[in-house]
Amino acid sequence: MNRSELLFLYDVTDANPNGDPMDDNKPRMDEETGINIVTDVRLKRTIRDYLYETKGHEIFVREIRDESDNLQDAKLRAEDFLFDDNGRLDKSKMTVAEMKTIIGKNVLHNCIDVRLFGATIPLEKKKGEAGSLTYTGPVQFKMGRSLHAVNMMHIKGTGAFASDKAKTQSTFREEYFLSYSLINFYGIINENAAVHTALREKEDVDLLLEAMWKGTKNLISRSKVGQMPRLLFRVIYKEKDYHIGELDKYIALKKKDEMVRDEELRDIAQLQIDVTELINILLAQRKKIDRVEYAVDSRTTLIKNGEIFDLAEAGEGVEFSALPFNVLMRM
Repeated sequence: MNRSELLFLYDVTDANPNGDPMDDNKPRMDEETGINIVTDVRLKRTIRDYLYETKGHEIFVREIRDESDNLQDAKLRAEDFLFDDNGRLDKSKMTVAEMKTIIGKNVLHNCIDVRLFGATIPLEKKKGEAGSLTYTGPVQFKMGRSLHAVNMMHIKGTGAFASDKAKTQSTFREEYFLSYSLINFYGIINENAAVHTALREKEDVDLLLEAMWKGTKNLISRSKVGQMPRLLFRVIYKEKDYHIGELDKYIALKKKDEMVRDEELRDIAQLQIDVTELINILLAQRKKIDRVEYAVDSRTTLIKNGEIFDLAEAGEGVEFSALPFNVLMRM
């Protein structure tokens, strides 16, 4: 496996892409600039949910409750993987070191999210006898940031049920959402860490890309419906231990009508994504690049040097290949 970089753009309309539970679940914001912030944890949750719920792959980090509705902790979750070909094993009959060997092997074999993102897994045989497994994830993302200042809305309404058994007044609810936000995520796949989590190039990385694209589109909850993937790049390198870095800094948002303020944006049709600097740096480093994989949504317009640009015609020494779920640009 070679090192690769990821660039992912998606947008939200009348939704809350990542609420802050410590601040009334408001969308996360850079208060000084008005930029919307989305944590890497939120993107990883999107990916995990798609892999587990849609593709049927086991993941380690998921909510599991017992018959009494108690939430399983990480130590108990680890023991779900304390088994061999003959079934579940009795931890009282083994050392912590033996537990680590067996659980580590089974977790990496079964859990795609640990192969992708790593994990710190606590283990406990009994009080005073404990340990942990730590895997550094090959796939890491920076915080996502909108490419423009956003408009946050606050609405109030009434609920369907009374606030108390003896009350006739229904409950009140309030929520915060963004009118529009085009979010830019940058990530990297570290081939050195991939060795330790047994990350697989085709099976796992292909599923990661699919989950980023389709998982974002499939977020159909009340606060998330209205999210759409717009652009996905994966730059795969052939030179060992090398990557360009900060690919998110090489794209820019261009408004079709410059009189429209950032906070007044409401749709991708009002925008163009300027990839001039990105394409130029890729071509400048062509000798170190194996290929570029991409997907572009049909309503997304890319421009280079002020002209509408088709990635399928990029060429010039770098192979650009459309991902299986790619939607060609509308020209």
